[in-house]
Amino acid sequence: MAKPFPDHPNLIGGYAPIQMECNAPDLIVEGELPIDLNGTLYRNGPNPQFAPRGQYHWFGGDGMVHAFQIDQGKVAYSNRWARTVKWNLENQAGESLFGVLNPMENDPRVADVETNGIANTNVIWHGNKLLALVESNAPFELDPVTLESIGSWTFNNKLKGAMSAHPKIDPETGEMLFFAYNADGIISPRMAFHVADRDGNLIRSEWFDAPYAAMVHDFITTRDYIIFPIMPLTGSMERAMQGGPVYAWDAKKSSHIGIMPRNGTVEDIRWFEGDPAYVFHPMNAHNDGEKIICEVCQYEEAPLFPHADGSKPDPEKSSAKLTRWIFDLSANTDTYKVEQLDDMRTEFPRLDERYAGLSYRHGYFACVVGGGAEGNRYNGIGHIDLTNGEVKTFSEGNGSAISEPVFVPRQANSPEGEGYLLATVYNSQTDKSHLIILDAENIDAGPLARAILDHRVPFGFHGNWRSAH
Repeated sequence: MAKPFPDHPNLIGGYAPIQMECNAPDLIVEGELPIDLNGTLYRNGPNPQFAPRGQYHWFGGDGMVHAFQIDQGKVAYSNRWARTVKWNLENQAGESLFGVLNPMENDPRVADVETNGIANTNVIWHGNKLLALVESNAPFELDPVTLESIGSWTFNNKLKGAMSAHPKIDPETGEMLFFAYNADGIISPRMAFHVADRDGNLIRSEWFDAPYAAMVHDFITTRDYIIFPIMPLTGSMERAMQGGPVYAWDAKKSSHIGIMPRNGTVEDIRWFEGDPAYVFHPMNAHNDGEKIICEVCQYEEAPLFPHADGSKPDPEKSSAKLTRWIFDLSANTDTYKVEQLDDMRTEFPRLDERYAGLSYRHGYFACVVGGGAEGNRYNGIGHIDLTNGEVKTFSEGNGSAISEPVFVPRQANSPEGEGYLLATVYNSQTDKSHLIILDAENIDAGPLARAILDHRVPFGFHGNWRSAH
């Protein structure tokens, strides 16, 4: 018999896991779905199968993928756990066996088991494969229609180690660029950089050492450069062995941003140094010759993790603001400019992915409107026009928490920003979720349509669109 979940802030309300997998072939739709919107929105997030073992962290739940298939004005929904090694062993045991973020908490029965991760952070479509991602392991493949688990994907055994949860797909070449931190398998400054061609064949792998061991959740690419942000959410196994946190904020360290020419190698990385800050997610970047401009959601200090001395993060400092970094590779300096673009609290930035790494105008993000949703959650979606700084927002009120928005172009050749934004919304009053579809050019006009679920989609991380065309 499964044990009840503890009263943990990341296991209640909109975070609370659902203990079912289901298919809903025809959701009730309020409003009118655009007839030219055809494809599948996949979303991924933590959904622990059993009450956690030891301390729990939101990042440590079993991955569950949710799919909204939209076709000719109809929405079908399904959800499935990623049946990883961990999931299968715990399913057989009827209880948690692994302390995901602290192996010292593992059950003795799995002391020597090597898992293939929890596949809970992102889900992408590339090389005709649907891949659920977590940054500590190789990708995990799912069937794109049924969501049934296929298993770890290591690029025909060419990938050695992990793959980041945030690869970048070059819209001009179709290549997938990705990296890994802790690339030697333990907490360390060792990092890897990889490239897969448009068909999913691994064609490039290189390794290098960062200035220090850190959680490097994401990276940034342009047409000509790769940008590795090493920021002081530090990793230390020595600290963990002494009873401290594996990952913690260390404001004594500077931020180090490594920039590598795409036509060069890791030997050509040039390091820039800035004030301590943290970025989980960039929006995009582009370069004009040797000048690189990046838009990111930057925190003064990392949220969700303690300080190195064990104290809690400062709530004021651990709220992200949309920020621009400017690097001039032709200048004789190892510093970079930092400009805050807006004072709104933001996260989960996205763009029209056809402009990834290129000069672009439109950015989208989750944001706080009028106080935010219960549980310190984002309750709005924002759109910024980077040519003039104008920001538009949409919110369904403080009782509704909104996910990361995903942009879908109206047509493959539509102008930038002409299309739709898709996001899930959790209503704390009904304890249920729904999908919203917004006109990306007029988000403040409200949803074109809502597809209604009779259960919640637990707060997750990332998702992506797979076009039916």
